[in-house]
Amino acid sequence: MSKELTTRAEDYSKWYNDLVVKADLADHSAVRGCMVIKPHGYAIWENIQQTLDKMFKDTGHVNAYFPLFIPKSLFEAEEKNAEGFAKECAVVTHYRLKTNPNDKTKLIVDPDAKLEEELIVRPTSEAIIWNTYKGWIQSYRDLPLLINQWANVVRWEMRTRLFLRTAEFLWQEGHTAHATKEEAITETKQMLDVYADFVENWMAVPVVKGVKTANERFAGADDTYCIEALMQDGKALQAGTSHFLGQNFAKAFDVKFVTKENKQEYVWATSWGVSTRLMGALIMSHSDDNGLVIPPKLAPNQVVIVPIYKGDEGLAKVSEVALQIKAKLNAKGISVKYDNRDTQRPGWKFAEYELKGVPVRIAIGERDLANGTVEVARRDTLTKETVSIEGIDVLIEKLLVDIQSNLFERAKQRTQDLTTKVNSYEEFKKVLDEKTGFVLAHWDGTPETEEKIKEETKATIRCIPLNNEQEAGTCIYSGKPSTQRVLFARAY
Repeated sequence: MSKELTTRAEDYSKWYNDLVVKADLADHSAVRGCMVIKPHGYAIWENIQQTLDKMFKDTGHVNAYFPLFIPKSLFEAEEKNAEGFAKECAVVTHYRLKTNPNDKTKLIVDPDAKLEEELIVRPTSEAIIWNTYKGWIQSYRDLPLLINQWANVVRWEMRTRLFLRTAEFLWQEGHTAHATKEEAITETKQMLDVYADFVENWMAVPVVKGVKTANERFAGADDTYCIEALMQDGKALQAGTSHFLGQNFAKAFDVKFVTKENKQEYVWATSWGVSTRLMGALIMSHSDDNGLVIPPKLAPNQVVIVPIYKGDEGLAKVSEVALQIKAKLNAKGISVKYDNRDTQRPGWKFAEYELKGVPVRIAIGERDLANGTVEVARRDTLTKETVSIEGIDVLIEKLLVDIQSNLFERAKQRTQDLTTKVNSYEEFKKVLDEKTGFVLAHWDGTPETEEKIKEETKATIRCIPLNNEQEAGTCIYSGKPSTQRVLFARAY
């Protein structure tokens, strides 16, 4: 099997691209900037989706679906939102093709089929959703409205990268309406906590929760909260955002409600989302030069059993025990694949499942049957041991918990090692160039300074961490007074 990867040390970017394709997660498509998510990649995304969907429903949200197309006039109604996405919009202007009269083998756009109003292919759904909410909300009895949708969106990115930045991607977007400002802010923070819980406890990726600066917040939001994660190469990745929208969209679309006191007021809003970018975070946080490493809680197959045998009789003997082990593990809610294909040798299968990141591999041969043992290999540490078949289900159950915990602790230690406090601009630039990672530094709070630092170093303020320690200091760039450090990094 010739699936050797570029090493991370050799070229981290190429390693990532190689891994996504060779581990059968996704492929490039015939559409510029768009990807095909392959079954192995989609199975991981389904686990992400199903887990988050339950977390949303457990916090009182319900799912709905809104159109892919947004009339241009609706999109323009929320000026800040339209301006924020204008450069990335795909626009539908016609609804029919016809045969080219000069070349019957070609199709052209029918000039007589021009739309009366151009349609925006949704880059985000606030406009269409808030136009809809106007008809759904009349009274305080209709609030809160807690709706999420799973959908695809299109943002016409010029430089694309599988999972991390594609012209079309899959995501969820929550859009909620509330009677009070306090209730909306509580919702915004609650969903940020849901995201942090998921990314840390399912994806095994530690995050920093924070609020974005005015320069970096979502167009049309009063505040944007985010979770930031650090990848193995020291670059940051925004793993999720939750926006307090104030009354901006309610005013733009005239969404009012009658209060208990019989007064008319604009509703308060939030929106929040995560996307298939989480797949990129998972890949870059844990994987190694041998291939993908998937946290057990999200692995499509948590265990693979590979038989080693000679002839049909040998396979029958091994299969009997292997299927018993599979049944015991399945009874504990552990997903297992028994790979008894006779088209590939065991060594090929070992390499394949290592590349695809299956957390635990069990090898069982005819000799093992005689000894009452199997060989168990764990993907995170690349170690293996011979263990008794007796009690194998309990051992594997504990092993999966240990692998999940180990991946998180390893990523947490790396984040700590790559987080540096600096007190001068020279030190700031040196750390970025030599060590990378998160840099905690004082900033004077002005967009001008933030922009200058970004221009000169390509580092952005990822967030102002929540519950940040307040300390007097001076801005590393301007020398002006500062009350706290903010989190800088170069990012994806």
